[in-house]
Amino acid sequence: MKILIVTSMTLPEVTEEELAEIYTASGEGDIVVVNSPDEAKPHWPDTEVALATIDRATFPTAKNLRWLQSTAAGADMLMYPELQASDLVLTGEKGLVGPHLADHAFALLLSLTRQLKRAFAAAPDSYHLRPILRKEMYELEGKTLGIVGLGGTGRAVAQRAVAFGMDVIAVDSDDVPVPPTVKSLWGMDRFHELLSKSDVVVVCCPLTPETRGLFDDAAFDAMKPGSYIINVTRGPIVDDGAVLRAIEQGKIAGAGLDVHPGPVEPLPVDHGLWRQDNVVITPHTAGASQHRAHRNIRRFIDNLPRYRNGTPLEGVVDKQRGF
Repeated sequence: MKILIVTSMTLPEVTEEELAEIYTASGEGDIVVVNSPDEAKPHWPDTEVALATIDRATFPTAKNLRWLQSTAAGADMLMYPELQASDLVLTGEKGLVGPHLADHAFALLLSLTRQLKRAFAAAPDSYHLRPILRKEMYELEGKTLGIVGLGGTGRAVAQRAVAFGMDVIAVDSDDVPVPPTVKSLWGMDRFHELLSKSDVVVVCCPLTPETRGLFDDAAFDAMKPGSYIINVTRGPIVDDGAVLRAIEQGKIAGAGLDVHPGPVEPLPVDHGLWRQDNVVITPHTAGASQHRAHRNIRRFIDNLPRYRNGTPLEGVVDKQRGF
């Protein structure tokens, strides 16, 4: 069995100890580690298992590929027709990226509720803003946080929200288990109801045809006045024009965005969202963690014996649904 590992921003290295574990778990397979998609190209034709991503142009050359464990948190980049129609087993980081995405979601939220952006921007002369900033700050205790998508990221957000004294409600397209941190879980038919009841809405769902543009003008019209939206998963779930209009018209109090609203990322430098005092934008960095790569490698190592034995793998992506 030939195993191809392609390092990347989300998988910067594989340690010697991890390589030794991969070798043992694979039954002493042939392991190749390369550092770029270009270096990987000659290896795809005879690779059976890969820890990597593969683009649409390259995929037809991977004729012997049977299992791909993706190094991308979202599967949307792999949802091209050829891969979806293939017999390839696709696994990924489902359930592994929640902690750092949730940390970042609360960093964005606190930047807004504690007026940190405005204080930092005015420094060192920010002291004159003290009365204004204090008037507009509020604490999260007793507020309601609504989660859209109760997967691994949604559950991690809920855990942190409860620690801040918030009540948590959620919607999901599936009948997923409800952790004790979530008071109510509803179907997507009650999406607008969740928006109307939430002081903070956190986008935690994957990008699929159903969620693309989910936050449109109608969604922002349904949001509770004075509420915030936070997005740390995929930008095109939020329509860029709709969120800008909601901000400019005062329908919501602000937005914290690590992923930039659709249709393109990054946002053009002249986009109106950059000019809003109540919008905090980070450059798609919520996915960073010192633990991320090693969690994914650990799942890969644990999955190797399952693959060899023909038993179900962990983190399988439903290729037709896209997550």
